[in-house]
Amino acid sequence: MAGFLRERAVGRAIVRADITAISALKTYDPPISALTGLLIDDVSRHGKFLDIEASGVHLVIHLARAGWLRWREQQSTALVRPGKGPIALRLILDDESGFDLTEAGTQKKLAVYVVRNINEVPGIAKLGPDPFLLSPEGFAEIMHEAGRVQLKGVLRNQSVIAGIGNAYSDEILHVAKMSPFKPASNLTDDELQELYIAMQETLRDAVERSKGLAAQDLKSEKRSGMRVHGRKGEKCPVCGDIVREVSFADSSLQYCATCQTGGKPLADRRLSKLLK
Repeated sequence: MAGFLRERAVGRAIVRADITAISALKTYDPPISALTGLLIDDVSRHGKFLDIEASGVHLVIHLARAGWLRWREQQSTALVRPGKGPIALRLILDDESGFDLTEAGTQKKLAVYVVRNINEVPGIAKLGPDPFLLSPEGFAEIMHEAGRVQLKGVLRNQSVIAGIGNAYSDEILHVAKMSPFKPASNLTDDELQELYIAMQETLRDAVERSKGLAAQDLKSEKRSGMRVHGRKGEKCPVCGDIVREVSFADSSLQYCATCQTGGKPLADRRLSKLLK
């Protein structure tokens, strides 16, 4: 998404930025009105944060699970009534293009920040290294330091490795043929190498598949490229076994028992509580 916006927005001036979901705006100084008239210099990514830099001011966006960016070559100039509909922010550029930030559902975790220093965003200040810049040795050190923490938890922890999250941690572990519950410190040297390669290949493939796509098409492309994540009950593309799921309070993971756990299903903790 950063690449898509970089191609279309850099060099353009911001005509208007309207917040319509007050809960989404996490900062107040500078105000969002400070973006008006500024030229966009760059668009970049910090883990799961999208950073639109305009003349030294950063509009930082975290879409969370249910948020999305909808780009329009001809953006509506209509004012959106606060609290009405899914739109959280509307941005209009000087060529009449722009985007809406939308969020489905009721949890409302989408976040918008306007800051002068990118490290004023708490989540960015705590980010771990970018996986593409992480050496095999650095990756091995992270796993050793994680101790008995399960692989799934290490990979999706943004303060340990930035930008992987829930979906791609499932995909990486499936490619590596490893259980999401395996303790990080239990990995052999060969397994560390296999997991590192799986991480690099999975993420690079995702980047390649997203190139040239419109922002509104990225989510469907991401879903279509998944092997196990979000595919509970479907056949594993590698072995044909049924993809299984483990549910937690606010998330879930998907995996293939044949490929990843020696054929042994993992306990679904939510179901186990219901059966007690």
